[in-house]
Amino acid sequence: MAIVSKVLADLIKNLYFSWIYAPVIILLDIIFITTFSLLNEVDLRTFIISSILSLVLTLLILFSIGAKRKKELRKIGIIIKAIRENSYKSPDEIKLGKHLIGLEDEIRAMFLRTKNDIASLKKLEQVRTEFLGNVSHELRTPIFTIQGFLETLLDGAMYDDKVNRSFLQKANQHTHNLNNLLNDLIDISMIESGQMRMSFRYFNVNEFISSMVSEMRSHAQNKDILIVFYPDEKNSAIFGDKEKIKQVMVNLIINAIKYTERGSVEIGVVNEGKRCKIYVRDTGIGIAASDIDRIFERFYRVDKDRSRALGGTGLGLAIAKHIIEAHGSKIDVNSELGKGSTFSFSLKK
Repeated sequence: MAIVSKVLADLIKNLYFSWIYAPVIILLDIIFITTFSLLNEVDLRTFIISSILSLVLTLLILFSIGAKRKKELRKIGIIIKAIRENSYKSPDEIKLGKHLIGLEDEIRAMFLRTKNDIASLKKLEQVRTEFLGNVSHELRTPIFTIQGFLETLLDGAMYDDKVNRSFLQKANQHTHNLNNLLNDLIDISMIESGQMRMSFRYFNVNEFISSMVSEMRSHAQNKDILIVFYPDEKNSAIFGDKEKIKQVMVNLIINAIKYTERGSVEIGVVNEGKRCKIYVRDTGIGIAASDIDRIFERFYRVDKDRSRALGGTGLGLAIAKHIIEAHGSKIDVNSELGKGSTFSFSLKK
């Protein structure tokens, strides 16, 4: 009895999986039997017997189709479950048979997309964790330093004329560093979330850079560094977001001054047909070849202690990179340890 029940259950399941084809096959069967009977003028008894035989044959065909379709769907379900559970290592492990090549290719493509998505999510999680760790560390440093100076002052140093003003000045400088870090964090967050708004327009490149050089001259003079500007001979107008490009230039010039102990910092514009190349060149400490590919990463510093002591946030070059890329360009770096560095990018005229 159990065997009969199982056979009936399988029969019903197979018919269920082929039910989508049943109306067409039954209709064709009725048309065939009717046409055959009319053409051959068969009697009623023969027509009934032929109809019954034809119906049985139709059910057998549907049963066979259903069994095949059930097997294929079960196999597809197993494969999709395995993909969901990340059981496959390679798309070549996914096999459906020669009759389902098209579907097999689609599932393999889905597997590769899923695998790439998982890898991207893991990478994003790692980047997020590293970013939070870096932010915590960068915030902790100025806060603890300010706290240390204030506690020392409260413990009695505020009455000592030899150190009280010095401690207040140092605490104030660290509040500026903290403010710069928070501003850079806001900028990088807006850039990477796609919320950075750009205002493109034409402006004179010589006037633009000349004004910045004037602003930066005092910083260079404080270190006895010569700052030189080589203007564009054609006095071109360039196309871009003036404020964002200024943010990039200030970062590059300040970095050049920071990491140059003697010599000069050059800012120049070179006319290159439909574009203008802007460069900042220094005679500073230079960057090792192994570090050049990483200097645009968030919080990456070639010399961490030195950069932090000079007030760097570790985000300036990352922000500059995004801004220049939003202008359809990129920042090129040429550097040699002990001889200096050149940062350059080009903008449309």
